[in-house]
Amino acid sequence: MEILLSFLLFLLVPLLFSLIYINKIKYSKNIPPGPTKLPVIGNLHQLHGLLHRCLHDLSKKHGPVMLLRLGFLPVVVISSTEAAEQVLKTHDLECCTRPNTAASRVFSRNGKDIALGVYGEEWRELRKLAVREFFSVKKVQSFRYVREEENDLMVKQLRESALKQSPVDLSKTLFCLAASIIFRTAFGQSFSENKHIDKERIEELMFESQRNFSLKFSDFFPVAGLGWFMDFVSGQYKRLHNIFLEIDTFLNHIIDDHQSKNATQDRPNLVDSILYMINKQEDDQSFKLTIDHLKGISQNIYLAGVDTSAITMIWAMVELIKNPRVMKNVQDEIQTCIRSKPKERIAEEDLDKLQYLKLVVKETLRLHPAAPLLLPRETMSHIKIQGYDIPAKTLLLVNSWSIGRDPKHWENPEEFIPERFMDSPVDYKGQSFKLLPFGSGRRMCPGIASGIATVEMGLLNLLYYFDWKLLKEKDFDMEEAGDITIVKKVPLQLLPVLRQWDVEEQ
Repeated sequence: MEILLSFLLFLLVPLLFSLIYINKIKYSKNIPPGPTKLPVIGNLHQLHGLLHRCLHDLSKKHGPVMLLRLGFLPVVVISSTEAAEQVLKTHDLECCTRPNTAASRVFSRNGKDIALGVYGEEWRELRKLAVREFFSVKKVQSFRYVREEENDLMVKQLRESALKQSPVDLSKTLFCLAASIIFRTAFGQSFSENKHIDKERIEELMFESQRNFSLKFSDFFPVAGLGWFMDFVSGQYKRLHNIFLEIDTFLNHIIDDHQSKNATQDRPNLVDSILYMINKQEDDQSFKLTIDHLKGISQNIYLAGVDTSAITMIWAMVELIKNPRVMKNVQDEIQTCIRSKPKERIAEEDLDKLQYLKLVVKETLRLHPAAPLLLPRETMSHIKIQGYDIPAKTLLLVNSWSIGRDPKHWENPEEFIPERFMDSPVDYKGQSFKLLPFGSGRRMCPGIASGIATVEMGLLNLLYYFDWKLLKEKDFDMEEAGDITIVKKVPLQLLPVLRQWDVEEQ
């Protein structure tokens, strides 16, 4: 009998908290609209399929500032340019921290990274260091030779496939290109030759990590140990820690190689720089760098830098294959601006001449932002968005995918039309809130310069040397897959065909 009473109490406690929460929200001043909630679970039952599309559909019914309750967790979804500007600019300081979730505590090593760490002095110092040592325009430009060399290797491999008339998995090719660039620039190591790297596993590890970034039962139901118990029973707790341990082991290998001087590095890199600073810092410094800080930054670069660049290149190629007019325009521009001065290697400076290619990249970022939902923020105090009251400790989700397809701001928003950006002030650098692939404000992605350089250089090489053919028209689809980042579900299989001038030179 006592066991039965204890079990009933265990179930009733969350229900009581849920009713208290609903009553509190009900009598708030002016809360945002949202779909009808159920006791205890709130709106959890209404989330299905790809989250950015699900939230887009709900927002079309309930408005661009929409309140959801996921268990006991209040979430406000932002789906318009005007509301995003208030969150990311007007109230940036009040909502520039990250929610303290089960996954963020583990992956950020309790706040020792720049992507998931809570806002504060330690985070500001760490971001400054990361920008100075890796993300600054000057640093990105210093690694142009890496991007040029890795693109040369990619072109060589694709040329062999073209000569054999053998199709290629362009999704895998572009992932390897992005990974090779990141591993050399950040870690001073070869992606293809590193003994600690299983290339297949590195890609799997990235997507498994993203799946484990998702909110857990303990985030939805942080009362009476119920959420933690459900995490444990469901296996979420074990999966989260197992994937973190695998990433941590991988990072340990990289750091150990540098400390024992076994890294096959081109020049001093991020890992070298931070290890040097850790060893030389003074005891009385207010901000003390640790190996965990190094791992946090390295993990951010690996998890956020590789697949986002590859995904953007993949979607750009998908849209170019789907839109022959645009493909012809961009290849004509390349032919006119570069082919008139034949070179053994495409140089990064050639990109300055290719304005239409840059429009193609912008339009790809509008229609297919690699991370359609910006990483969640959390309000640190009460704010108002579009007249609605948003209390402190509310999780904010900005749906950049919805914003990029808003018919209020974009004519024919579902169509791929790079010309829409001609003579347009709209850009992706955080000043325009119609286009937010990298976010804006204090938590804006610091890797814009590196990511865009990788994407533009990769696309230029693919389009300069090759024409591209689909194997089967019926196999071409636009279905998406993913969690934090969204990629084409079916890998992009294409046949590379040498451009006529290249055939003549063989």
